[in-house]
Amino acid sequence: MVISQPKTKAANRTIILPAPLLGVLKEYRRQVHSRWLFPSPRKDDLPLDPASVRKHLTTILERAGCKHIRFHGLRHLFATMSLEHGMDVKTLSTVIGHVSSSTTLNIYAHVTDEMRRTAAMKIDQGGVKSEAQMENQPVPRKPAPSTFQPYKGKRRKPGTGCVTQINDHLWEGRYSPVWPDGKKHPRNVYAKTREDCERLLAEMILQMKVEIAAEKERLNAN
Repeated sequence: MVISQPKTKAANRTIILPAPLLGVLKEYRRQVHSRWLFPSPRKDDLPLDPASVRKHLTTILERAGCKHIRFHGLRHLFATMSLEHGMDVKTLSTVIGHVSSSTTLNIYAHVTDEMRRTAAMKIDQGGVKSEAQMENQPVPRKPAPSTFQPYKGKRRKPGTGCVTQINDHLWEGRYSPVWPDGKKHPRNVYAKTREDCERLLAEMILQMKVEIAAEKERLNAN
């Protein structure tokens, strides 16, 4: 495991947490004697291994009777729910560490589009209904649980990356090659359809291969 700086300046950020969660963390922190919030139980002065975190998540999901989701998928879930519950794009962009709001808009365009449609419907309904009519409206039923099923791709050939369906309108492509320095430097692409995601992923892989070859030449020249 290699400990390094975040990829962008925006990744160094302060995150505001709900009071109940802060209480739990403060109580937990009193029991931890390390510079890491979640230290490794086996190795001194190292954080908890990411593989261990993934195993814990799998166990929690199984016990709760939930479908499997990758740890990174929780980030997408948080962002989607934040937008659906009224958080503005600029605030969300800061919270999740995007360099600009345009990145957030591109990834979660399906959510913001739905928000605009909902807002338009509310404005239209407000213009034609009186307050008395609104009071007589029946309480809307809770929508049925989503039937969304994540796409589970077949085993892919080495060097072709992986594609994962995040939700009904978002696909993620990921490629994690080993660079000349011996480390993996993963990159992601996002698209609204699987076909677009595969295309963007293929373009990114070609570009990364060119960069890796150039880096090898540079190191050999030195």
